[in-house]
Amino acid sequence: MAIILDGKKTAAKIEEKLAEQVEALEKERGIRPGLAVVLVGEHPASTTYVRMKNKRAAKIGLHFELRKFPTTVTKEELHETIDELNRSDKVHGILVQLPLPAHLDPHEAIDWILPEKDADGLSTLNQGLLYRGKPCLMPCTPKGMIRLLDEYGITIEGKNAVVIGRSELVGRPLAVMLSSRRRNATVTVAHTRTRDLRRITKQAEIVAVAAGRAQMLDATYFAEGVVVLDAGINPIPCKESKTGRRLVGDVDFESVSKIASYITPVPGGVGPMTVCMLLENTVEAARQICGVV
Repeated sequence: MAIILDGKKTAAKIEEKLAEQVEALEKERGIRPGLAVVLVGEHPASTTYVRMKNKRAAKIGLHFELRKFPTTVTKEELHETIDELNRSDKVHGILVQLPLPAHLDPHEAIDWILPEKDADGLSTLNQGLLYRGKPCLMPCTPKGMIRLLDEYGITIEGKNAVVIGRSELVGRPLAVMLSSRRRNATVTVAHTRTRDLRRITKQAEIVAVAAGRAQMLDATYFAEGVVVLDAGINPIPCKESKTGRRLVGDVDFESVSKIASYITPVPGGVGPMTVCMLLENTVEAARQICGVV
């Protein structure tokens, strides 16, 4: 059976250190790192994610602000609020919770955030810096996946890695991180329209999946001893659950865990690391903005 890459445990460990940094910044410099979230509408998943971020931020001592708007909010109103947060001395990290209503351009909203306060690492400038191998605030989910590999001492250099998914949030930046000069993996980017996907994944030593399709990959897609990172979060019906559903990843955990060497569970794997990296980016941004080395 595979060793579980425990994101919940790893995130808790990192957040203990972040709490110490937050306390030191406030005590020694009078700086309390602050995170602001802009939420539009009542999307159930988004509301849950924001509540989780608020709770985790409070646990490590961050200042937290929530700016909430109805779905009828205009672009001008949204930008005006982001401008205010850009100017605020109490806020060092800002994120616009996605998805946004159809009349709002998410790229435009994210790029309205000052790059040094872009806690999600999704602005055009931060993405460009990442692709050029320059210091930047990195996208939280792929950053968390890399940190999990590091935490468990999994070697990346020289490995054949397959990333399934090509989104700006996960797939593309993760491929860049894995293939960077620091990590030196040989990376293939695949997706749901890739022909003969099984042949490609069978050759991989590391497979990261962010395709958004419940349990699309079973054990027949993987080689013995593979390392599997599953960023999928998909609700499926479940009679045994009080809510009538349960969360599963893009990988069939039951079958794949029997042949993999390491695997992330869903929930409890990549998800907690994503929020953790958001908090880390906020603390990092506060240190940079305030000139703390």
